[in-house]
Amino acid sequence: MTRKWLRWMPAVVVPAVIAAGVLSGSLPASAGDPLPEKTPQQVLLMIAQHGEKALSGTLEQSSEIGLPELPKAGPGAGSPETAWLELLTGPHTARVYLDGPSKARVQIMDRMAERNAVRNGDDLWFYNSKDNTAAHAQLPADAAGRHAGGPGAAATPEDLAGKLLAKLDASTDVTVGPDVQIAGRAAYNLVLTPTTDATLVDSVAIAVDGESGLPLGVEVKARGQAEPAFSVAYTSLTLEAPDAAIFNFTPPPGATVEEIPLPDHKAADALPPSDAAAAKAAKRPAVTGTGWASVLEFPAKPLQAEPSDQEGTASGPAALLEQAAVAVPGGRLVSTSLVNVLILDDGRILAGSVPLERLQAAATAP
Repeated sequence: MTRKWLRWMPAVVVPAVIAAGVLSGSLPASAGDPLPEKTPQQVLLMIAQHGEKALSGTLEQSSEIGLPELPKAGPGAGSPETAWLELLTGPHTARVYLDGPSKARVQIMDRMAERNAVRNGDDLWFYNSKDNTAAHAQLPADAAGRHAGGPGAAATPEDLAGKLLAKLDASTDVTVGPDVQIAGRAAYNLVLTPTTDATLVDSVAIAVDGESGLPLGVEVKARGQAEPAFSVAYTSLTLEAPDAAIFNFTPPPGATVEEIPLPDHKAADALPPSDAAAAKAAKRPAVTGTGWASVLEFPAKPLQAEPSDQEGTASGPAALLEQAAVAVPGGRLVSTSLVNVLILDDGRILAGSVPLERLQAAATAP
């Protein structure tokens, strides 16, 4: 998890908190008993300094952001390209196994199938039991620290907490609410509340393990919505190394296996520094605004023929997003309670946890 959000804390707070005994190693109260009282800064430090890199557990994820549930059959349904969209609708269960920076496995348990993302050293595998397909990639030597991920891979509470904490700035109130119980463990309830009206996010609650500092759950509420728009949390958790065999993966008999080509990092490194920097910058979206009100703008891509089925109907992500998109001046809008995506007629795409008006303003900004 990135630690850049620690810069939000005043420089004098860190040594003061440490001197006060945050790192004294005292054990928290057992499940059901109150945890020792801590300030928001102390809980933030617990997250930043936790060292839990080996664990196994079950995650429950729920999304109520306003997207329609995706069809189980028809154009685009169940394809790897649309798996990430499926995670944004309805409930999902995943099993997570981690052992250091180079061993990880995520198993997403669908109603009638199972998807796997497995990292074991330099080997990365994706597998979908629904159609018995697998994809393999050989990771470069500089891939240390990257866990298994890819189409349809669920985010852990730690992953999501890191992204949300990166938005911490002066427009955020940070408090500690009443203790919560997650997977039978006592946890601090760190609450982030944006003070700006330029965001769709009402609040974020991060459950932080009172003993290890590991984020155990994340709950995001949208403005005007009583129930959480998105939540993910462990329902069971063991903080020890899983059996090493869990990270071994061999495609089942009859599986269709695809080899995924990865970018040639050596070729990029061979470029002059100015050209290499320009190439990296070209891949990054432009950012307007800061923190919760940030808007990402992706440049238009060259026109390509959309894949279609035998009847000529568009398939893949485009077909599924088309169900949710509505016409607006200058393009089409995919609107949810937490994120808006504006697809402009000129091919540009703007996205953010902001109202449509802010996306339209960013689209016309010089």
